[in-house]
Amino acid sequence: MRAAAVDPLGPLRDPQEPGCDVFLTGTVFLDIIFTGLDSAPVRGTESWARGMGSSPGGVANMATALARLGLRTALAAAFGDDHYGEYCWDALEQGEGIDLSMSHTIPGWHSPVTVSMAYEGERTMVSHGHEAPPPAGPGPFPQCPPLARAAVASLGPGRGEEWIGEAARRGSRIFADVGWDESGRWDLGALADLEHCEAFLPNAGEAMRYTRTDCPRAAARALAEKVPIAVVTMGAEGSYAVDGRTGETAHVPGITVDELDPTGAGDVYVAGFVTGTLAGWPLADRLAFAGLTAALSVQEFGGSLSAPGWPEVAHWWQAAPQELRGRYGFLDDLIPSGEAPAARRRAVPTIGFRHSV
Repeated sequence: MRAAAVDPLGPLRDPQEPGCDVFLTGTVFLDIIFTGLDSAPVRGTESWARGMGSSPGGVANMATALARLGLRTALAAAFGDDHYGEYCWDALEQGEGIDLSMSHTIPGWHSPVTVSMAYEGERTMVSHGHEAPPPAGPGPFPQCPPLARAAVASLGPGRGEEWIGEAARRGSRIFADVGWDESGRWDLGALADLEHCEAFLPNAGEAMRYTRTDCPRAAARALAEKVPIAVVTMGAEGSYAVDGRTGETAHVPGITVDELDPTGAGDVYVAGFVTGTLAGWPLADRLAFAGLTAALSVQEFGGSLSAPGWPEVAHWWQAAPQELRGRYGFLDDLIPSGEAPAARRRAVPTIGFRHSV
């Protein structure tokens, strides 16, 4: 795994620790993102987008965000043996330094694809793919989960995933978000793996539906009775968290930026919060850092490749408005003086160029 300019866990490392900071597993998509649309596409017409980007998507969004913040990240995923799969593998392993030793390429299986259209501050997505056939050996990924400081999961109603409970039993701290409940039941008891989580990070709409509350703060307090730390994200209003173990609460407002594409911003937020938690930062600093990284990500397009790293954080901090310097003062101790932004791999319109672009 590639060394980052800043290692947020540097003071905590010792030779006996696991080689992996964060483990995750899931489906890797090839994302094709259209930006610069003035409105939603109209039935029966053709719309032209002013911008377009291609990048690894799905679980790759979270993996890339974690790796760019200096965490040693391991991903177990299936990859297609087509050009899309080859591109995604190279972008994640060679481009981002993510450990793919537990991943595999499946002959004859094509990569899942998502087309995302960003407009009016939101996005609409169309996806296609087939479930990956299981490899030989026990379980979908025989060597999983590895010993790791943490694991990131996305919860869903119904039966839990064995690897989450096993990771928790082996000492990994579990961080989880959740998707939209297509059943409409919004039954918190149906999230079987919630019991293994140290932190649960839904958005306000999800949190209020699961807790039958009409306020994000009330939802966070209700969730903190089920998990040690509940974090509710509220878009431009920032985020609110409750530590159910200590009773501590924190609210940090959002940062106003020129938004281009929100794809992957939620994953970047979780990655920022995981980073701060593993580093032992105060709760409010974790919220602030997570919100900052998410805000920086929406200024680029491309899902995974829009995620910021420490050079982007340093660049923002050097020019941060005076009114934010108190809240984000903790960055002074993290960013080396003179840290200059380096060229960061971003989404390109298409893949497979015969010459580098």
